[in-house]
Amino acid sequence: MSFLHYLDDKRHFLIFFAGMLSFVALMMFVSTEGTYRVGDIMYTLSGCVLLAAVYVVGGYLRWRTRNRILHDLVNNRWDELTVALPEPLTYEQRQYTALIKKLYSNKLEAIGKLQDEKKDFHDFIVSWIHEVKLPITACTLLFRNASGKSVEELIHVFEDELFKIDHYVEQALFYARIDSFSKDYLIAEVSLNRIVRNSVRKYAKMFVAKRVHFTMWEKEEWVHTDAKWLGYIVDQIMSNALKYVGDSGSIVCSFEADNEEKRLSIRDTGIGIKAEDIGRIFEKGFTGTNGRQLAKSTGLGLYLANRMAVKLGHRLSVQSEEGSYTTLTLHFPNSNHLYEM
Repeated sequence: MSFLHYLDDKRHFLIFFAGMLSFVALMMFVSTEGTYRVGDIMYTLSGCVLLAAVYVVGGYLRWRTRNRILHDLVNNRWDELTVALPEPLTYEQRQYTALIKKLYSNKLEAIGKLQDEKKDFHDFIVSWIHEVKLPITACTLLFRNASGKSVEELIHVFEDELFKIDHYVEQALFYARIDSFSKDYLIAEVSLNRIVRNSVRKYAKMFVAKRVHFTMWEKEEWVHTDAKWLGYIVDQIMSNALKYVGDSGSIVCSFEADNEEKRLSIRDTGIGIKAEDIGRIFEKGFTGTNGRQLAKSTGLGLYLANRMAVKLGHRLSVQSEEGSYTTLTLHFPNSNHLYEM
C-alpha cells in the first residue's frame, strides 16, 4: 500500500493531466497576441501542479485508509467481510461491494448446504450401522445356539438375515450414489412389467411367509426411464407395502395411462397412514405414528425412492386410509424431457 501503488492506480489521470498542462502551456506560448510571458506560463503551471498535488495527496490518504481496512479483512477478518467493508464512494465501488456481498452470501449458503449434507450422511451412517448390526447379531446368536436345530432351519434363518444385510447394503450404496446420479444413469424404454416381476421375485419369501396375495395387470407396458434406478424405487415401495400389510392381505399393482402421463400404482391392504402423516411420508427419517410401532421402520426407503423419482423426472404420490389401505403411485410424464442431474 505504498504511495507508488497509489500513483500506479492513478496513472491514467496523471498522464491525462500532464497532457492537458502541456497543451495549455503550448497554447499560451504560441498565443498570437504575444501577451503571455514565460514567467506567466510557469506561474500558471505551478498553480495547477500544486492543486493537483493537493488532490493526489488527499486522495492517497483516503486510499491508504480504505486499503488498510481491506487488507485487514482479507488476511485476518474474513468472517466479517460483508459488515466491515469500507463505505463505497463511487458507483463502481458500490457495484463491486454488492458483488462481493453476493458472492459471500452464496459461499455461506454453499457451506451451509455442505454442512447439512455432511450431517445427514453422518446421521445415516450411524443409523445404518445400528440397523445392519441387528441381523449380524442374530446370525452370531444363531451360531451359538445352533445345537438341536436342523440344517434346513438354520439355512432358512440365515437366508432371512443375509437378505436383511443385503437390503441395508443396497440402501447405503444407492444413498451414496444419489448425489452423483448424472454419472450413473441410462434412459431407455423399459418394461414396467419386468421391473415389477423382478421386485416380486426379490421379496418372494416375504410374500409366502405372510401369505400375501399379489395381482398385477397383464398387458406389457413400457416407460422411458433408467431400469436400475426405477427397480430400486419399486423395490422400496414393494418392501414398504409388505412391511405394513397384514397376514393374508393383498398387494395389487395396476397401470393407467392418459394423454398426460403413465401411472404405476401399488396398493396394499395394510394398516394405512394417519391423515396428519400423509404429507410427511417422503421426509427423511419420518416413520409416522404407525411406523414407530414397527422396529423395522427407518424412514429412509420412501425418502430415497422419492428423491430418485424426482431425479428421473417422475413423481411419487400417496393415497391412504388408516386401517384400510395405502396406494403409492409413480407418475411418468409423457413429455419426459427434463431430468434433474
